[in-house]
Amino acid sequence: MPVKIVTNSTSDIPKEIAEELDITIVAEYVVFGNKCYKDRIDISEDEFYEKLIHDRIRPTTSQPTPQDFLEVYNKLGKDADGILSIHIGSHLSGTIRSAEQAKKLTCTKCPIEIIDSKTISMALGIIVITAARMAKEGNCFQEIVDAVNEMLNHIHVLIMFDTLEYLARGGRIGKAKAFVGSLLKTKPLLTIRDGEFTPVLQAYGKTKAKIKLIEFVSRFENIEELCAVYSTNREETVELLKKITFFPNERIILSRLGPVIGAHAGPGLIAIAVKTRSSC
Repeated sequence: MPVKIVTNSTSDIPKEIAEELDITIVAEYVVFGNKCYKDRIDISEDEFYEKLIHDRIRPTTSQPTPQDFLEVYNKLGKDADGILSIHIGSHLSGTIRSAEQAKKLTCTKCPIEIIDSKTISMALGIIVITAARMAKEGNCFQEIVDAVNEMLNHIHVLIMFDTLEYLARGGRIGKAKAFVGSLLKTKPLLTIRDGEFTPVLQAYGKTKAKIKLIEFVSRFENIEELCAVYSTNREETVELLKKITFFPNERIILSRLGPVIGAHAGPGLIAIAVKTRSSC
């Protein structure tokens, strides 16, 4: 029987890739006032960003419930050698806690391993995609678990924010709070370190910030996977990727930041996630 791979919607894995690799995605929730939406099920990215930019009501977010995970685990567990559930960093969301609670309640007899990726969006997505490819190739459960745990040390991400307003308001700003109040015409570039947003530098203007994204990628000589993520600026991101000449453009995964992360990141974001080859 196959190994089943589960993640949550903050992985931002493109729908066609998730379907091709049989990845189960558990939706997070975004809330405008008294109306609750399942991420990408009840509200699309376009609908969400339209509301985010123009609606007076500021959105909040919520992790999946233990029941959401329980239903998935019980269903998949009927026909699996194991379930590997890989999720957004626990410093950034309570998703892991919901998954762990569900694991205790499940009636399936197959093993369930829950992994804290300590990261977000397609930095998480790369890990999930790699695990799903291994599962499709017939690797056993423990081989995939071991590979994912080792992989966590080879994921790198740099994020260009248009503003830190949304991140600060949502309480996810972490060490990047040092940048707040000093931005003016600069664009903040953050990474995720030890499970929280960490400042890297401030670039004077968007053009220089995008140059820094390209320089970030060029530092790595052993890239296995490269992903780009945008919130509202697809064409701008595509043009940026054309300037990355040292990695095949056709192999770059382009993804859109979904409603739940978008509520904290805001419009105008571009992020680059890289998976490098293990030294083993």
